[in-house]
Amino acid sequence: MFVLIGPRQVVRGALRVVTATVQAVESLPRIAAALEDVRATLHQVERLAAYIAQEVPELVYQLEQLREADEELSRESPRTG
Repeated sequence: MFVLIGPRQVVRGALRVVTATVQAVESLPRIAAALEDVRATLHQVERLAAYIAQEVPELVYQLEQLREADEELSRESPRTG
């Protein structure tokens, strides 16, 4: 099979393989930095989710208090239009 391929094509193929390998190795630090950024972002999202999970019950309680106060006001002083 290699007999049919000319020496130039073999050299070109080898150069392509070497070039692709070098590019892959050179891109590893950028990939690692991107993964570190993703990890940091996920950590922030995790912290935000924990904060929201703690605050939602308090918000629900406050909304219920506002709704009850609004219902009391609407019963005491009906609006006339």
